[in-house]
Amino acid sequence: MSTPFRRLRFVLRGGFLVRPIVIALGLGFAGAILSQLEENVPIISSWAPTVIFPSRSDAQIAQVVLSTIANSIMTIVSIVFAVLLMTLTLASMQFSPRIIVNFAQDKVTQQTLGIFLGTFGYCIAALPAARNLPQPFCPVFTVFGAMLLALSCAVGLLFFIHHISQSISVNHIVDRLARETEMMIDSLMPKKSDQTHKQLSPDISPNINETPILSVTSGYVTYIDTERLLQLATQHKTVVRVVRRVGHYVPFSIPLMMIANGSQLTEQEQAEFLAVFELGPTRTLQQDVEFGILQIVDIALKAISPAVNDPSTAISCVDQLSAILIRFASRNPPDPVMVDQVGKLRVSIPWLDFERLVDAAFEQIRMYARADVAVSLRMMRALNDIAHTLPDAASRQILVERGRRIVAGCSKNLDEEEIKEMRARLVSLEIFSTKQ
Repeated sequence: MSTPFRRLRFVLRGGFLVRPIVIALGLGFAGAILSQLEENVPIISSWAPTVIFPSRSDAQIAQVVLSTIANSIMTIVSIVFAVLLMTLTLASMQFSPRIIVNFAQDKVTQQTLGIFLGTFGYCIAALPAARNLPQPFCPVFTVFGAMLLALSCAVGLLFFIHHISQSISVNHIVDRLARETEMMIDSLMPKKSDQTHKQLSPDISPNINETPILSVTSGYVTYIDTERLLQLATQHKTVVRVVRRVGHYVPFSIPLMMIANGSQLTEQEQAEFLAVFELGPTRTLQQDVEFGILQIVDIALKAISPAVNDPSTAISCVDQLSAILIRFASRNPPDPVMVDQVGKLRVSIPWLDFERLVDAAFEQIRMYARADVAVSLRMMRALNDIAHTLPDAASRQILVERGRRIVAGCSKNLDEEEIKEMRARLVSLEIFSTKQ
C-alpha cells in the first residue's frame, strides 16, 4: 500500500470525527429521503402502527414529535460528553495524558456520538416535510423511524455509560494498550521466530562519500516505508543508511539518512527519499513498539509514586509488559539491512532489539520500585516467565542481568528477610538461563 493511502487509512481508523460524521450524515440523508419517498408513495404511511398515530393528517403532531426529539437529543449530547471530558481529564491526571488518544479512538464512543448526532440530523431533515400548506402532509412512518431512533439513543446511552465506567478502569486501559501493541508487533513482525532465521550483518560503516538527506520538518518518526526505500535505493543504485529510527524526534534540517553518492541526486529525487518517512507531532503505534511499552510504563510509575501509592496497578502493568515482551521475542525481528534482488546491500535501518525493549519496559520501574517488595517480586516473576519463552541463552542472560539489578537495588532499601523470596527467584532465573 502506498504511503498516502496507508496514512489515510490510519487517520480514518483512529480519527475521532470520521465515524460519527459518516453515521450522522447517513441518518440525516435517510430522514430526508424517507420523508420524500413517503410523500410520493403514500402507502408507506400505512406501515406505521395506528396505535401511535391514530390521526394521520395532523402535521402539527409530526412537527412536535420531531422537534422534541431533536431538542432532547442535543441536550443529552452536550451533558453526556461534557461529563465525559471531565472524566477523561481526571483519568489523564491519574494515569497518563496519552490515554486520551485511546479514548478518542474508541469505537463505542464514536458510534454513540454518531447515533446521537444522526438522530438529530434525521429529525431536522424530516421536519420540513411535515406541513399544512399548500397541502397537509404528515410523514407518520418517518416520525415512527425518529421515535425508534430516539429509543435506540436511550438504549445506547445506558450502554455508553456502562462502557465508559469500564473503560476508565486502569486494568482495562492497560490491557487495551497491551493488545494494541501486540497487534502492531504482529503487523511489523509477521513471521514467528525460528532457529533458521538469520539476520544480515548490520555493520555499515560511515564513509566520506555519503550525503546527508536533511529533514524538511520537525517531528517524531512514526512510520518508514521500507519497501519503497529499498525500491528507491535499487533504482538509483545507491546505499542508504537510515540514522533515525521509528520513535526518534527529528528537528528541522537534521539528517534522516545518509546516501552513498547522494550529491548526484536531484532535489526531486531527494524529495522521493524523504517521502518514505512519515513524521508527526506525537509518537504513534504504527511501527513504534517502544511507544506502546512506554505508555504502560507511565501508568506504572504514577501508580508507585508516593502521591498515588497503588502497587496493584503497577503489578498489572508489569504483567502486561511481560506479555508484550513474550510476543516480541516470539517473532523474527525486522532485518537491519535490506538487499536487492541480486543480493547487494542497499538499505540499513536501525530497529529496536530485545535488550533495548527490556530496558524500556523494566528499567524505570525498577528504579522507582526499589523499596516496593510487591512490584519488585512481580518483575522477577515476569523475567522468569519471559526467560522460559526464549530459545537462546544469550537473550536469557540479558534477563539475568536485569534481575540482578532489581535485587541489588532492593537490597539497599529493604531488609534481607524482605528480599529473601526475590533472591530465590533470581537463583531460579540464573539456573534456567544456563540451560541449553
